[in-house]
Amino acid sequence: MIGLPPSMAVFSFIGVVVTSATTIIYGTTIWDPVILAGKFENKIIVTLAMLAIAISTLATNIAANIVSPANDFANLNPKKISFRTGGYITGIIGFLICPWKLIADPSGYIFTWLVGYSGLLGPIGGIMICDYFLIRKKELILEDLYNENKSYSYKNGFNAKAIVSLILGILPNIPGFLVTIKVIPKTSVPEWLTNLYHYGWFVGFFISAIVYYIIMKNRKPS
Repeated sequence: MIGLPPSMAVFSFIGVVVTSATTIIYGTTIWDPVILAGKFENKIIVTLAMLAIAISTLATNIAANIVSPANDFANLNPKKISFRTGGYITGIIGFLICPWKLIADPSGYIFTWLVGYSGLLGPIGGIMICDYFLIRKKELILEDLYNENKSYSYKNGFNAKAIVSLILGILPNIPGFLVTIKVIPKTSVPEWLTNLYHYGWFVGFFISAIVYYIIMKNRKPS
């Protein structure tokens, strides 16, 4: 509550203001900090800017963003996949998806990758928040998270109701996504359904949260 929301709001504000300022100063919109740093004439400022970019890339974009997927891969099969191996798998996949192609086109990066990705994250967030606050009443049994036969194990390790909620939250965003990546023509999908994609995170969040609450509210505690 104190650490993340205020800092993320400030970072977003700085990004918007700086990007908007480049339009006034340089006559074109520059959102890439590397390109923007190259516009500076003072060598000291350029050096400091590039050092900041290098440190942020190593500390956040590489280190911090590897921790979560590395743990995810390790948890798929803890006996065979270690955290280090999970990190290697993450790095290989990260290279294969060609991230330099994603950021080469701002419109593709924002509307195809980020908005499409949010259509997956929204339903997941809705399910998790609903489960913690509404279903379990903010009671988290930490030990059960690491026990195969306790309250979080469900059936064979999967909560089928959560998966159903996830799928239903994703479905409304698929037509708009397919139109955006030009797999299907825009005229083949109702306009209101296409517009839902632009609010993919919120649409998926609320649909998955509501469906999950309805099908889980009468569950019997383990």
